[in-house]
Amino acid sequence: AYAYLFTPEGRLITEEAYERLKTIGEATELGSGFKIAMRDLEIRGAGNMLGTGQSGHIAAVGYDLYCQLVTEAVAELKGESPPEPVEISIDLPVAAAIPADYMPKEELRLEAYRRVASAQIPDEVDDVAAEWADRYGPVPDIAQTLLDVARLRCECLRTGVREVTVAKGPGFGGPKWVARLSPVELRASRRVRLERLYPNATYQEVAGLLVLPIKSAATAAEPLIAALRDLVPEDQPAKAAAS
Repeated sequence: AYAYLFTPEGRLITEEAYERLKTIGEATELGSGFKIAMRDLEIRGAGNMLGTGQSGHIAAVGYDLYCQLVTEAVAELKGESPPEPVEISIDLPVAAAIPADYMPKEELRLEAYRRVASAQIPDEVDDVAAEWADRYGPVPDIAQTLLDVARLRCECLRTGVREVTVAKGPGFGGPKWVARLSPVELRASRRVRLERLYPNATYQEVAGLLVLPIKSAATAAEPLIAALRDLVPEDQPAKAAAS
């Protein structure tokens, strides 16, 4: 069976209505009713679940944890083992956020943050960026930085890197900023490539530590993404990179 839903011609719909229609359009599998209900709960806010007030602030405090617990419980009932969450620490001295004047509604900003944080591959981040530009206009620099950090996280997921830090260099004629990535496993051919493309970088094989000089902390994510793509091939499993 098929259902066709039309919005009134010439009338603008609210952002919440847009999100609801989008959810219905994406829910094409059997048993999607629960997914739609949960998405609606997320859009409108669950309110104070332990009292009479309906403030919606649980969306900012505990909703992600609640969704995680539900996912784990459903997986347990199905006899499945929920995947262990991957912890990646990225410490860059940059401002990365979604400005309130760009995306005024708090619940939509929270949803946007969730989508960025849940991205597993760069294409998913690109989809988010395209949607923002379509709905809210050109992406401001501070939000673009957030997207760049998300792309860097995707590369960390792919390569097995679990920690990235950028700090000031030692000075005395050395690089102004230094990035440290670990653990990183470089094959012999890639070490040669490292020496050729990044002559000022250092690699400690035993510790799995890669130290790269970078020109600017403000745009640190871009060169780090490029370096990981240059040095860790697509066919190298993340497990090997993380060992």
